[in-house]
Amino acid sequence: MTRQGSSRLPRLEPAGLDGWMVRLFDAIDEANMPWLTALARECEGAFGDRLVDLVPSYTTLLVIVDPLRLSPGEAKTRLVEILQRLRPDEAATDAPVQELPVWYDPAVGPDLSRLSDLAGMSLEEVVACHSERHYRVFALGFAPGFAFMGSVDPRIEAPRLTSPRPRVPAGSVAVAGQQTAAYPTVTPGGWNLIGRTPAVLFDRHREGFSLLQVGDRVRFVPIDRAEFERLGGDTRPMEAPR
Repeated sequence: MTRQGSSRLPRLEPAGLDGWMVRLFDAIDEANMPWLTALARECEGAFGDRLVDLVPSYTTLLVIVDPLRLSPGEAKTRLVEILQRLRPDEAATDAPVQELPVWYDPAVGPDLSRLSDLAGMSLEEVVACHSERHYRVFALGFAPGFAFMGSVDPRIEAPRLTSPRPRVPAGSVAVAGQQTAAYPTVTPGGWNLIGRTPAVLFDRHREGFSLLQVGDRVRFVPIDRAEFERLGGDTRPMEAPR
């Protein structure tokens, strides 16, 4: 594997009796994605039906194998061989763009006004900052179909809430630090809510279940309330945190 970065990387870290955590990077960067995509593809070919699961994240890939058919030592040997020949998957750079319609409004995005104040920007400027970028899906987790995406414009970065909300409506679009996401189901959550999408992000009857997959590029498209309602969006408002 030849790339820019720390001489200590990549690293293999044991993850129980059936897995290895492959750490390719230390910092979040969209440029990581072609390497992580290539690593996942190589693991699928090298481990075949002995592979149980692959769990990608911003900087790592968790590789889980069948411990009854492959020892940790054998798995490590295969991973070392993969890393020695690994090259980035250039096709990952051109992943298709998923467009998510969003109604940006304080009624459904109760933190929108606060982010506006923190950034010293108008509501319209905050919406433009968030919606004019293409985001990369780095990982799925927390809840089924919850896609961690990055990176937001530094001007609208904001820390998580001090006290998470006990109930965040499905479809809520949010920002936390460098990341953005849309809540696929009703869950607790501490991210800053700035709008809501009518898109169905998780469906047990859909192939792959999640609308968004790791490696996808996503663009949030502003719509008005009428279009949001036409698309089946839930307009019930939320209160800002106290």
